[in-house]
Amino acid sequence: MKKSKLLAIIPGIIALIIAVLVAMFFVIKLLWAWTIPDLFPGAVTQGLIAAEISWLTSFKLALFLGILTSAFKVQNGKN
Repeated sequence: MKKSKLLAIIPGIIALIIAVLVAMFFVIKLLWAWTIPDLFPGAVTQGLIAAEISWLTSFKLALFLGILTSAFKVQNGKN
């Protein structure tokens, strides 16, 4: 590949990665707000569990789930 074609593709790849990350955070926030109050209504009303989460908390949860998923994949690959 020529350098000019490569330089034209890199911004698109970066934009795609950012779009996927934002979509993932949005899905986590949406699923949290949709399921947690229904699963734990008493805990939400008492303030034990948040009914909605912030973008930073969504990022932390996505990071945790990604690490957990990769750990299970590594463990299953060894067996």
